[in-house]
Amino acid sequence: QKAAQNLRPIVPIKFHISSRTDTGVHALCNAAHLDIQRAPGKPVLNEKQLVLGLNYHLKPEPIRILNAFRVANSFHARFSALSRTYVYRLLMGCRHHSEIPVFERDLCWAPAGGHLNVPAMQDAAQFLLGTHDFSTFRSQNSETPFRSPIRTIIQADIRPSSGLLSHHYEHRGLEFWEVKFRSRSFLYRQVRRMVGALVAVGQGRLTPRHIKELLEIKDSQAFPANAMAPPSGLFLTSVEY
Repeated sequence: QKAAQNLRPIVPIKFHISSRTDTGVHALCNAAHLDIQRAPGKPVLNEKQLVLGLNYHLKPEPIRILNAFRVANSFHARFSALSRTYVYRLLMGCRHHSEIPVFERDLCWAPAGGHLNVPAMQDAAQFLLGTHDFSTFRSQNSETPFRSPIRTIIQADIRPSSGLLSHHYEHRGLEFWEVKFRSRSFLYRQVRRMVGALVAVGQGRLTPRHIKELLEIKDSQAFPANAMAPPSGLFLTSVEY
């Protein structure tokens, strides 16, 4: 919003982002919309000029504009989205946090115990698919009383993945896995809670059936203590329109 204001619009810029993320969560590709009204006689900025202008003023920040598109006045970055996709990166095979590759630090989670029972986690993930009341899987915040806990999970996959520069440490027996969720929208910290519960299944602390039971309880207080996944492994990878 500050970068856009430096383009000297005659009306203050209002910046609308598609999804907010927790501190420590990454966004590989997010979307936003804004209106820029130029002074009379000034030419309208085209898409390329807008990208270059915004990125010039964003140089000190860890954010870059990848593309810009002209849209109808009815478009809204948050409410027009058809779906959002999040990926959570898990690292297995670490007996101690010092074994996490230095370039992967803050980009994944290496749960205690090293290895996880992935087939059990995949079975458990199937209970999350479809439309449910996800009250148990959301943290409380100021919006909780006003937002419906009903959400529809379109995709819930757990698949092997490659690490950054993985050829440097593949001999160490480290394995990267990705947990992918896609939905039109998610509740506050819902993805991190779902991942944490699936990891608890992989560690044998919960059974796949427990995921179904947590859904049926519909109470955020019933979520297992200290089971929420940390923010560092979570990535917003795309917003579809």
